[in-house]
Amino acid sequence: MASPEEKLAELGVELPEAPAPAAAYVPFARTGSLVLTAGQLPVVDGKLEVTGKLGAGVDLETGQRLARQAAINILAQAKAAAGDLGFVRVVKLTCFVASDPSFTEQHLVANGASEFLGEVLGDNGVHARSAVGVPVLPLDAPVEIEAILELG
Repeated sequence: MASPEEKLAELGVELPEAPAPAAAYVPFARTGSLVLTAGQLPVVDGKLEVTGKLGAGVDLETGQRLARQAAINILAQAKAAAGDLGFVRVVKLTCFVASDPSFTEQHLVANGASEFLGEVLGDNGVHARSAVGVPVLPLDAPVEIEAILELG
């Protein structure tokens, strides 16, 4: 079976340097074998490609792609915490989706992250999850995701 790094390469994904925090917090905290990430925005090269709300200018497919990018940034934090993705298990994701009040498919947006993590980590990427609609996120990001990870 391919390692997570090999799966990323097959998918054409190169992990970025773990994004630095945007305010007064750390990007992850480790306690025992658990790593809790700060919320990860779908930033690429330090910038949000898309801003706004799902159901009001941001469509479902774009939301799923942004959730996938946030998951890539979660893996970058995991690698910074563990040094190697081969020993990382995703326990839980919380996906926050900036949503128009009529938008009710937050769970489908979150699938962009969940499916990607399962593809890269196999059984270690299968997790519990919450998908929550919120009125606004930092920097007008459409998606923010935090994770609880277990290091093997």
